[in-house]
Amino acid sequence: MMRRLNRQQSLYVGSLLFGLFFGAGNLIFPVFLGQHSGQNVGPAILGFLLTGVGLPLLGVVALGLTRSRGSFELANRISRPYAYLFTILLYLTIGPFFALPRLATTSFQIGMVPFTGQHQWLLVIFSLGFFLLAWWFARKPSKLIEIIGKYLNPIFLILLGSLLLIALIKPLSSISQVPALAGYQNHAFFTGFTAGYNTMDALAALAFGVVVTDTIIGLGVTRPTAIARDTVRAGLISMSLMAIIYALLAIMGTMSAGHFKPSANGGIALAQIANYYFGGLGSTLLALIVIIACLKTAIGLISAFGESFHRLFPEVSYLVWISLASSLACLFANVGLTKIIAYSTPVLYFIYPLAVTLMLLGILSPLFHHRQIVYLTTTSFTFLVAIIDGLNVAPASLRQLTVSQACLNLAQHYLPLFSIGLDWLLPAIIGFLVGLLLSHFWPKQIKLPV
Repeated sequence: MMRRLNRQQSLYVGSLLFGLFFGAGNLIFPVFLGQHSGQNVGPAILGFLLTGVGLPLLGVVALGLTRSRGSFELANRISRPYAYLFTILLYLTIGPFFALPRLATTSFQIGMVPFTGQHQWLLVIFSLGFFLLAWWFARKPSKLIEIIGKYLNPIFLILLGSLLLIALIKPLSSISQVPALAGYQNHAFFTGFTAGYNTMDALAALAFGVVVTDTIIGLGVTRPTAIARDTVRAGLISMSLMAIIYALLAIMGTMSAGHFKPSANGGIALAQIANYYFGGLGSTLLALIVIIACLKTAIGLISAFGESFHRLFPEVSYLVWISLASSLACLFANVGLTKIIAYSTPVLYFIYPLAVTLMLLGILSPLFHHRQIVYLTTTSFTFLVAIIDGLNVAPASLRQLTVSQACLNLAQHYLPLFSIGLDWLLPAIIGFLVGLLLSHFWPKQIKLPV
């Protein structure tokens, strides 16, 4: 009989996946959206959920359906060199070069600065302690389900739930009384849709796949088909919880806009709401919520980085890789985060279309009988446009080069949806159709594990 996770184990894995995904950014963006969308919060949050929840779920489902244990196995359907390039860029961008340093600085800004003030030496001490703790918990990947799924995540939900509950019981204002601000007045759904990209969870879905599948295997499930089903089930549990919390945070943000002026970011809004309801304890409550949210995501990212790089380069141990990730993240959080973000953002914009098309290809793969040529042509067409997307947000020194300006001018005039960052969509569709046509001449299929 094929081994499957029982209901309790599925809930723990779903809790683990939610804990890995839900960091500080996931708290801040929905509140900000709620404040600015006002009485149009309904369509705005629907748009946000499509990208903020739909795309990550797409990634989890793609890994499950293709029976892949991570981004490398999924990208390997295109070619092995491409799989190395894609996986390395993915983990460096959402790991030590971008997301990990930001987790420490966000925790410090929201959780510590209100008590201590802004001091560089305090950031150094805080980030050292933050990444040392994250590294300590990440040393044993088999323990993540216990550390995050059973302990950190329930504590986080209890703390956040207390704030959400009192905000809903004693609303600051009626949603109907809050006017929608620019962007949300006439196009609330589409503005919310693009706001959902900010969570970066579509990329995280591919990164965390290795953690979830290894956890499921550690619980005794070994057959790829069973791992796939349990991965999808965990994805549905975690994304359902995320959707509920996103909606409640957005509603809380909207109601707060009837009492406070719209904030420059969701972190300020959360601090105002927490202090209003809990007084002096509000800052402490918010500090705990944000630090725990960031810590559990940092643990997951460090572990996923270590697991994936150890598989790519097995001669280097898992412990060395997580030590490298933690050390680099701590360094960049203190001395070079602004510049690192400036150079990482183009990579992020470059890799996002490639990640989304890869996930869609994984899900649609049975329709074209897993033929490799379809993966290759779709990705090739998307790759060319993704380079332009990266150039469009690159530092001025790179963007103002003659060749960069020529590419951007061509894209602006000839690529539909360039202004909203979806210019890769039409080339991806064309590449997909070309691949379907060529698949009749190159019928090589990718074999799935059973």
